[in-house]
Amino acid sequence: MAFGKNIRTWFDGAWHEGDIPVMRAADHGLWQGSSVFDGARLFDGLVPDLDRHCARVNASAEALMIEPTIEPAEMVEIAREGLRKYSRDAAVYVRPMYWAIHGSDLGVAPAKGATGFALCLEEVPMPAPDKATTLTTTQFRRPVLADNVCNAKAGCLYPNNARMLVEAQSKGFGNALVQDAMGNVAESATANIFMACDGEIFTPIANGTFLAGITRARHIENLRAAGFSVHETVLTLDDFRNADEVFLSGNFAKVTPVAAFDDIRYEIGPVVRAARETYWDWALGAPL
Repeated sequence: MAFGKNIRTWFDGAWHEGDIPVMRAADHGLWQGSSVFDGARLFDGLVPDLDRHCARVNASAEALMIEPTIEPAEMVEIAREGLRKYSRDAAVYVRPMYWAIHGSDLGVAPAKGATGFALCLEEVPMPAPDKATTLTTTQFRRPVLADNVCNAKAGCLYPNNARMLVEAQSKGFGNALVQDAMGNVAESATANIFMACDGEIFTPIANGTFLAGITRARHIENLRAAGFSVHETVLTLDDFRNADEVFLSGNFAKVTPVAAFDDIRYEIGPVVRAARETYWDWALGAPL
């Protein structure tokens, strides 16, 4: 089942209508999991940080030993060409993807010189600004670089995130507040995370166990420019229990307010509103 609707796919040098097949049964990316992706957004006629997302998918490919074949600037133009076919008020998820086609002699490592690439566009609405989620803890943790490719947006990492999310939802919550191997807070199961306490803003420091997102970096820059003190630091579950406001930060929704962590309730307050307002103000400079 597709994530969205009204799908268009760029593959093998051309645009195709719909969710077309792009992988074969023996492709290394299918049976060995050597695939990466990234996600950008079209909303309100804007495509903020499209260039950074296209550059990051190439960096992710290299981290998985997959050879990138499309320069980021070319990828941006491919995406823009496809997005212009949508209505002016459409909200679209932009997903460039690479996967290895051949394996090495033993089959496990990807072989150089043969890379699959596709760019998929799916119409998916932006969540409402006041649509909040809830958090709980999870038994599953973020890996470290010695265990997995934490420095890539890799498909092989997401089954672990799925375990976190399903566990949280089975407990009646919308998402999980996830710890790293040391027991410190890393992110949620689906996005980076921020908290506010006494008017100051905090987010887990990037320690190599999670992908410090492009949207996360924008929020830090925007909120500091707006006069807030924003700290990247080590945070514990108790820090979040004592927080005044919490929000998730990711490409899909940009800002997702958090209404509760277990039995602790949060208000959608001035920090969450400022994060959203400053992001949208900044994004006005990135028209399609």
